[in-house]
Amino acid sequence: MFAVEVRDHIMIAHSFKGELFGPAQKLHGATFVVDVAFFREEITADGVVVDIGRAHDALKATLGPLNYQNLDELPQFAGKQTTTEYLSKYIFDAMADAARSGALGPGGEGIVKIRVNLHESHVARAWYEGAV
Repeated sequence: MFAVEVRDHIMIAHSFKGELFGPAQKLHGATFVVDVAFFREEITADGVVVDIGRAHDALKATLGPLNYQNLDELPQFAGKQTTTEYLSKYIFDAMADAARSGALGPGGEGIVKIRVNLHESHVARAWYEGAV
């Protein structure tokens, strides 16, 4: 299995509901380092998994509307707990759509799996991985 990975980051604010979250029930900030890995069985005729530039552009397009935002105020997250795990799946869905729609350019149609890894600190991270 071949893979290529791109990275970016976002700075957000959010809060959680429920005793499980302790002090994180209050509004707080987070900076997430976001890694997205694209997997395919064989590399393309050009010798790549996918165009890295287009993959990075797709990630930036997904993260841009979230950066410097209070996620509690965004309609797409109404009623949701924007945990690291939840956000990993949200970003995965956007990257899978990019692969299916051709936004990743030639080779994107051959992506079989994507992994989205959000690093919330130097000691904790969560990810979502799935078939495209």
